[in-house]
Amino acid sequence: MTRRPVLRSRPTHRPRNAGAAASGVPVALAAAVVALALAGCTPGTTPTATPSATPTPTATATGAPAPELVPGGTAQQNLPFFNKVNTATLAANPDAKGRDFIDALVAAGFTKADMQVTVDTTTIGLKANSIQFSVKMGDTCLIGQNGADAGGYNSMTTPVLSTGACLIGQTRPIDW
Repeated sequence: MTRRPVLRSRPTHRPRNAGAAASGVPVALAAAVVALALAGCTPGTTPTATPSATPTPTATATGAPAPELVPGGTAQQNLPFFNKVNTATLAANPDAKGRDFIDALVAAGFTKADMQVTVDTTTIGLKANSIQFSVKMGDTCLIGQNGADAGGYNSMTTPVLSTGACLIGQTRPIDW
């Protein structure tokens, strides 16, 4: 019987402990990187923290005051307060209806007799796609609208219509 010679193949991968020289990184460069990394670790030095540039909040004396009702004021002067009341109404009840807005505006100090509101339902009893409500203030109006067709809550000021009202179309009596 003849013996066959055993063929040994050469490894095609780099050994795990080949180091920087085998990876193609010059040894001098690898030594320099290690030396720089260890430079901060010499005895006798104390690590120091570098302060970050995080701003510290400070109180400002010029901050805008919270919106308030301006009795006898214009719609434009009262628009920030009108918005504050209506967004608070929606925060408390995202499905707020016309009466919810009217009641909140009255509670905030607006005069109910100067208000108008559209119906909450369609003529066939479905939920209206949006509702409008208004407050007449002299010769100008605050108008709010909320619903899917309006893209959520929106508001504006407009002049009073020639009819003396703020809203066009069918409104419901505010008789509660």
